[in-house]
Amino acid sequence: MRLLILDQFSDPGGAQQALVELLPAMRERGWHATVGMPGDGPLFEQIAALGFETARIDCGPYRAGRKSPLDALRFLIGTPQLAWQIRQLAKRIRADLIYVNGPRLLPAVAGLCVPTVFHSHSYLGAGLARRIAGEALCRTDASVIAACRFVSEPWTRFVPRERVKVIYNGVAGPPRAVEQRRGEPRIGCIGRIAPEKGQREFLRVASLVHRALPECRFVVCGAPLFSDARAQRYATQVRREAVGLPVEFTGWVSDVPAVLAGIDLLLVPSNGAEATTRVILEAHAAGVPVIAFPSGGIPEVVAGAAGMLADSVEQMAGLAIDFLMGPAERIERMSQAARDQWKCRFALERYRQEVLATIECAALGSAVGELTKA
Repeated sequence: MRLLILDQFSDPGGAQQALVELLPAMRERGWHATVGMPGDGPLFEQIAALGFETARIDCGPYRAGRKSPLDALRFLIGTPQLAWQIRQLAKRIRADLIYVNGPRLLPAVAGLCVPTVFHSHSYLGAGLARRIAGEALCRTDASVIAACRFVSEPWTRFVPRERVKVIYNGVAGPPRAVEQRRGEPRIGCIGRIAPEKGQREFLRVASLVHRALPECRFVVCGAPLFSDARAQRYATQVRREAVGLPVEFTGWVSDVPAVLAGIDLLLVPSNGAEATTRVILEAHAAGVPVIAFPSGGIPEVVAGAAGMLADSVEQMAGLAIDFLMGPAERIERMSQAARDQWKCRFALERYRQEVLATIECAALGSAVGELTKA
C-alpha cells in the first residue's frame, strides 16, 4: 500500500510521537509512505532516519491556542495552495490512502478522490474550527480514528458512527515495573507547561502534602511552547508560586521512563478538554500509580486499582497523603495493577495493529470496525 501521511506539525508532540511509533509497523507490512509536514522541525530528520520519504508543505505557522483573526485569514488564503501541494504529492506517489494526523489539514484534503483516515488525538471544541474540519470530513467521506470516546463524540455529528473508531494510544514499556523507591517520597507532574495542564494546581497540592509530609519532594517536568506567549507567562508564574516548596523544575525531558523511575506517584491535574494524556499510559507501563482530575477522556484510562480520580485540589492532596502513608503492600498492589492495565489496554503492539487494520479497512472501503472486531 502507498500512503500519503500528513501532519500539521514537524515539532514533537503526543500526536507526532504516536505517528513515529506507527511507521516501523507500516514498514514491516511492506507499505510505502511519504510524510508531508510544514516547517523545519526535528521530525523531518527523525522520520527520514526510519527510511521514509518526507516532503515540506505550507501550513502555518499559526499562533498556539485560540487563533487570531489574522491567523484565520492566513489559513483561508493558504488553503488552496496547500490543497494543490497535497494533490500533487498524492498524484506523484499514486497514493492508495491519505492519513491525516491533525484537523488543520482536513480542508485541504477535502475533494480528493482518495480514501482518507483522519486520526483525532485531541478534543476540538465547539466553534468555527470544528465546523470547518467537520464539513471537510463530510466532503471527504473520511474514516475517523479517535484517541478516546470523549474525543470521538464531536465527529459523530459529521461522520456516521460506523466510520468512527476509538483506539486508545499505546506506549512502549520497560521490561519490568520500576522498583519501589526508598528514602523520601517523590511526587511528579509531567507535561507541557500550560494552564490547561494544571501546574499551578499541582503546586497547591504540593503545599498541602508538604505540610503533612515535610520530607516529601516534588518534581515538575516540562516546558512551555516557545511560540506561546501565554504559556511563557504562565511558566513564570508557576516558578514564582513554587518558591518555598521543595520543587525541582527539570525543563523538557525526552526520557520520561527515567523520570518515572524516580517518583512514587504521578499527579495529573489537567483541566478542561483533555484527551487521554500520554504520560498516564507511560506511568501505567512503568507501574507508577496515578491520581488525576476527571477531565475530558482521562476517566477512560484511569480506572480501577491502577489509579484514582480527584474532584479538587484538596481531595487530590488527601489521596496522595493517604497513598504515601499507607502500607507498602498497597503501593505494590497499585503498581502491579497499573502495569497490568498497560499490558491489557495500552501496549504499543496492540495500538499499532488496530490502527493499521483500520487503515486497511478504509482503503478497501469497509466500515472501520469490520476487520478489527475479532
